[in-house]
Amino acid sequence: MLPSIPIHELSKQTGITVRTLRYYDQIGLLVPAAKIPGKQRIYSDEELIKLQQIQFLKKLGFSLREISDMMSNLEWNWSASLMNQLDYVQNEQNKLVQMEDAIRSVLHSIAIEGETSWNVIQKLIQLSGKDPALKQSFRQQMFEKREADLLGLLPSMNSTDPDSLEWIALLGQLKQRMDGGPGSPEVQRIIHRMDEKRLEQFEDEDVFIDKLWEIRKSPDKSEEMGLYPIEPELIRFMEQAYEIYASRKEKQLRAGRETT
Repeated sequence: MLPSIPIHELSKQTGITVRTLRYYDQIGLLVPAAKIPGKQRIYSDEELIKLQQIQFLKKLGFSLREISDMMSNLEWNWSASLMNQLDYVQNEQNKLVQMEDAIRSVLHSIAIEGETSWNVIQKLIQLSGKDPALKQSFRQQMFEKREADLLGLLPSMNSTDPDSLEWIALLGQLKQRMDGGPGSPEVQRIIHRMDEKRLEQFEDEDVFIDKLWEIRKSPDKSEEMGLYPIEPELIRFMEQAYEIYASRKEKQLRAGRETT
């Protein structure tokens, strides 16, 4: 087939820059059918088809060196190459998921802490560095088999589910209002919502909640379980605020019974 497509026309048809086409020629990946004076490269329909093949293989993630080998070797093992490439893509996807989780964890830690700093980053490094097998072993020691499903309902720092996001937001709001004292209306409003969520997710599971709270009060046990580190001062503040909330709630219930 006679050459018919100048390099600039080929660039216009395919969207591939002239510079790239010249580079493909330099490395022997796509040699033009002819060259005319002035270094004008001319391509035929055969090179156009080959260029389409090159671009398709690039979309699959193969390097130019790999593409050159694949197109020049008639006995190329396509199945093996594609399986290797699929493994590579899946590994990269896993890395991206891990990266996404880490970014979400930092963003959510900012929602709790009110700001980010290397102290916050260090918390996340410490949390992510915990051996999953050790975390699982600790959970199995501390909780009954029946309670395993309940552990799955706990908020996660890298999750996007609404419950996790609300727990993170409530914790951040509580920390911001510590100066007002545990009995302040703002703090009690937050504790009230936390208690509502506890009942929504863990109603009639007081034993589980008590066990979880005892772990939460211990920095070492919290770390062993893989929970996000919360300062002991905030834990104590939450406990004080909840005691006030529970006392007021009990008084309201008694008053209601007395009027009926």
